[in-house]
Amino acid sequence: FQFFVAVEREEWKFDTLCDLYDTLTITQAVIFCNTKKKVDWLTDKMRQANFTVSAMHGDMPQKERDEIMAEFRSGSSRVLITTDVWGRGLDVQQVSLVICYDLPNNRELYIHRIGRSGRFGRKGVAINFVKAEDIRVLRDIEQFYSTQIDEMPMNVADLI
Repeated sequence: FQFFVAVEREEWKFDTLCDLYDTLTITQAVIFCNTKKKVDWLTDKMRQANFTVSAMHGDMPQKERDEIMAEFRSGSSRVLITTDVWGRGLDVQQVSLVICYDLPNNRELYIHRIGRSGRFGRKGVAINFVKAEDIRVLRDIEQFYSTQIDEMPMNVADLI
């Protein structure tokens, strides 16, 4: 399942994410941001709001990234905020929800991101946070992959 949530302003994405947090932790979730700076910012903001999250991006030493991945794989960490460094070639079976906090800059990255959810025959949900100026990109992705991305239903937790 692929959905979008329309947000009027960038700042509103954070509140939307907080509202979804209980849904995120039903299993495990990955949240994609387009920049390392945004990953750090969002991680700090989530932690300040008393949400438990892990973070990973390319500027971190490999050893630290390996530790974070091990925690995530074991399930002791349930929400991972990351850049597209994570989008390629890493498999975690329990991930059933991917959130694109930022829409990716190109179509190929989109498939790498949403391909992280629902692996191994499990159900997967991808939720895209879109501002008005992102709608065009979203429609382009839909057309390119011959898919339909609908507005997120209220009962999204039932789909995970």
